[in-house]
Amino acid sequence: MKYIIALDAGTTSIRAFCYDLAAKRFVHRAQQEVESRFPHPGWVEQDAAEIYFKAAYVVNDCVRAVGAENVAGIGVTNQRETVVAFDAETGEPVCPAIVWQCRRTSAACAALPEEIKRKIKARTGLFADAYFSAPKMRWILENEPAAAALARKGRLRFGTVDAYLIYRFTGNFVTDHTNASRTMLFDLETLQWDGELCRFFGIEEEFLPRPLPSDAVMGTVKLLSREIPIAGAMGDQQAALLGQACLNAGDGKATYGTGLFLLLPTGSRPVFADGLLTTVGGTYAGRTLYALEGSVFHAGSGIQWLRDELGFLENAAESERLARSVADTGGVFFVPAFTGLGAPYWNSEARALLSGITRGTRREHIVRAVLESIAYSARDLAECMAERGGARLTALKCDGGACANDFLMQFQADVLGIAVDRPAERESTALGAAYLCALALGLTDPAEIGRSRVRERLFEPSENREYYDGLYAQYRRAVARAVKE
Repeated sequence: MKYIIALDAGTTSIRAFCYDLAAKRFVHRAQQEVESRFPHPGWVEQDAAEIYFKAAYVVNDCVRAVGAENVAGIGVTNQRETVVAFDAETGEPVCPAIVWQCRRTSAACAALPEEIKRKIKARTGLFADAYFSAPKMRWILENEPAAAALARKGRLRFGTVDAYLIYRFTGNFVTDHTNASRTMLFDLETLQWDGELCRFFGIEEEFLPRPLPSDAVMGTVKLLSREIPIAGAMGDQQAALLGQACLNAGDGKATYGTGLFLLLPTGSRPVFADGLLTTVGGTYAGRTLYALEGSVFHAGSGIQWLRDELGFLENAAESERLARSVADTGGVFFVPAFTGLGAPYWNSEARALLSGITRGTRREHIVRAVLESIAYSARDLAECMAERGGARLTALKCDGGACANDFLMQFQADVLGIAVDRPAERESTALGAAYLCALALGLTDPAEIGRSRVRERLFEPSENREYYDGLYAQYRRAVARAVKE
């Protein structure tokens, strides 16, 4: 069997990729957009049934393209923290999925007892924040009568997107350690659900999937009259870490997608740092890799805002041309806090801000400011990792849609003062899912993964540190105003 299918259930689209094991490349892909809804300010929802049906569609498209008899397995990667509540008997969702970006539980998280907040950080590596799954689950129990009724009958199930899709495909209610580590209910040391935290949030452990290593065989799904294993599952940012061959402590990567996620592996023991998340980077090949993570809620979504709400762009790629058409931002700075600020600020009340606008400000300046804000956000994370976690980046591997923007990648290198390494294969998340499936099925090993990565371009930083440090200092002043507001 020649192919692996990588299923990437992301925030804005569901995609499937056929990976050729011999040629070491993707040979076919299918994609379906996913609609997000915003019923109230700060709320973000999706239709879980739509996620499942579109996942089934793209997987079947790939299977038909290469033939079921040629598919060795399916690896799954997914948007993290998003919660699906569904009926254990039917698999049907009982309410809209609450997306990771949703801030409806911000006030409830802020009101948690300080003792609970300390336990959450010490045991799970996370902050008591609306970003994560547990407060979303509690909200559903308290506000969705259908979910509460199922809970009383013992039929309610809470799953992150991976667990929900695997359940619908295979009938097995399982998740992997990376996704479990994003719920605020998972003990980083024992790699099991934390009973005390589950009880505090009112979540019965039977409502939750069984945590398995990332490279476990999760079950089988029948496609075109053949049983195909779903082998390997991992949250999207951890999958990108594997796809970028960041296999050891110090190998950093940044994913430029809807949000910005910078992960730095720390080895076989968790490392804690103020303002950052400690997470499971992956459990595969018999080892557990931990990582520090900085999560910025909005990066590429700022470009979408310019395109869809302001009408400044015909398409995202146009942002590079417009940014290059001006020498600088004309003193304009943008803070991407549409739904608050994530790491390292963790301020849910902050809101997006444009500062420095004058009568001479044009759309080109604003577009450039939005792109530059992404790079400043990454520097926020890198500095926090070095100062508070003792983990310093020496080079940064990049992936995600926005890494195709040469202006942004060069500005990122200049602002960080370190080289930015862009791979030939930009689909690092899907590649990580394919590698993980191959690991689960015994078709590759970590050493081979490390040898497989090919660099496309290295962006070297400017030597003019004073200039870029000055720009960053101005950005930090804009952040202070956004937080104050």
